[in-house]
Amino acid sequence: MQARVDSKRFGPWALITGASSGIGREFAHQIAASKINVVLVARRQALLETLGSELSRKFGVQHRVIVSDLSKEGFVDELANATADLDIGLVISNAGSANPGRFTNKDREELGMTLRLSALAHAELALHFGRKLTKRGSGGLLFVGAMGADTGAPFMAHDGGAKAYVQSLGLALHEEFKPKGVYVTVLPPGPTATPTLAKFGFDPKTMPMKPLDAAQVASEGLRGLSTNRPIVIPGRMNRIMRALLPSSLTRSMLAKMFEKMPAISKPSPQ
Repeated sequence: MQARVDSKRFGPWALITGASSGIGREFAHQIAASKINVVLVARRQALLETLGSELSRKFGVQHRVIVSDLSKEGFVDELANATADLDIGLVISNAGSANPGRFTNKDREELGMTLRLSALAHAELALHFGRKLTKRGSGGLLFVGAMGADTGAPFMAHDGGAKAYVQSLGLALHEEFKPKGVYVTVLPPGPTATPTLAKFGFDPKTMPMKPLDAAQVASEGLRGLSTNRPIVIPGRMNRIMRALLPSSLTRSMLAKMFEKMPAISKPSPQ
């Protein structure tokens, strides 16, 4: 399940956002195992420092920790300054939010934060590092989206809309950057065994489909990037469902599943 990443094409440094847990942490492990140095970006400094020390000790790579909130304006300037001395050949744009609930229960502050973190942050990273990678003539960008976001996700309407932007952005940049020698892949995972599941109130043991392991999701994404596939749907069953089920049926199934959650059942504010 471990992916091997070409250190000549994608090294000597990789930058991973949302690296402190879940899929981002797995990306960091598999990239470091390929002997590529890692820049770990997230908000929780202690988790990043623990992870960085573990990767350096286990795989003999260098690491750098950058504590940053990607929902805040100006974050990309912080990252640019903190990595100006590094030759970054791979960017894993993984940060995002998962805030299930009725759209009418949201407030405008949350709407703005979600768009900045789950859409605009990906674009800003792509702009800054895309310029560097295309000038370099090699490297890769991997965007983590969300399965089904492009066809509508009831009770995740705003979060899903932001992730749909990420998918459209990544697919377009796949074509734009290809002649420059830069690989771009979009990875839209389905349910994955990460701390995010708790936000949805799901118990992996009782879910109708077993969630994917985060290591498998990261591995399939990196393998897809290594061959410059535009999009990778992780998990065989997810690929089958996406191919066979009409989007209208998928939306209906999601609505019935999410509607049972406590966060959904509470009434809208007046």
